[in-house]
Amino acid sequence: MLPRTTPSPLASTALEAGNIRLIQPVGFSGKLDWLSPGRWDGSTVKNSPDRCIIGYPPLYAVTQHDPLRSGRPKTIYYEVKLRNNSPTVFLALGFTALPYPSFRMPGWHRGSLAVHGDDGHKYINDRWGGKDFTDEFRRGDTYGIGMTFRAVGQSKPQVDIFFTRNGTMTGGWALHEETDSREDLPVTGLEGLHDLSCAIGTYDAVSFEAIFDATKWLYNPYQV
Repeated sequence: MLPRTTPSPLASTALEAGNIRLIQPVGFSGKLDWLSPGRWDGSTVKNSPDRCIIGYPPLYAVTQHDPLRSGRPKTIYYEVKLRNNSPTVFLALGFTALPYPSFRMPGWHRGSLAVHGDDGHKYINDRWGGKDFTDEFRRGDTYGIGMTFRAVGQSKPQVDIFFTRNGTMTGGWALHEETDSREDLPVTGLEGLHDLSCAIGTYDAVSFEAIFDATKWLYNPYQV
């Protein structure tokens, strides 16, 4: 995984405005269209292979957002709406440290986590089926995923993940919740010590809108 970076002034301005750029991965069978600052239209065609769409700049930049340095918690979040005309719900929402292989769904590779729409499972560096978490995604619904980093210890932040549907929080988990050392792989890269980008996974045919503009979100992750 890449070391932490210092965002340029231009990247910092884009991040503050929610003007995230989605980068089309190699081998992507579909289209990504910029609608307005912080809003993207995406679609893939039938039988499209697994692909991971990464956003830039990173939503979490260690040099700017590390709560151990700033003394303040940091929450990152975005939403994706599945369009009513979406043929399937083969979409995954998550985050990843960079670099990340474009041919793997988020959550399947080290330094990544995601919730997958076809089964509602959560995946953390896990390509063997994930774990039960929520319901399957439905066409027309809007889903959001976020991470909150808090300064609790001295060596690394406390990290909590949360998930929303149509503006309501539906669940979450602590990154360092009790795990099975024989089955669960390390969460290295997700602990607030590396920069983290949004990661949207697609396969087969799907149609969606990705929303990074906070004024367009159905859920307010900053509410008290």
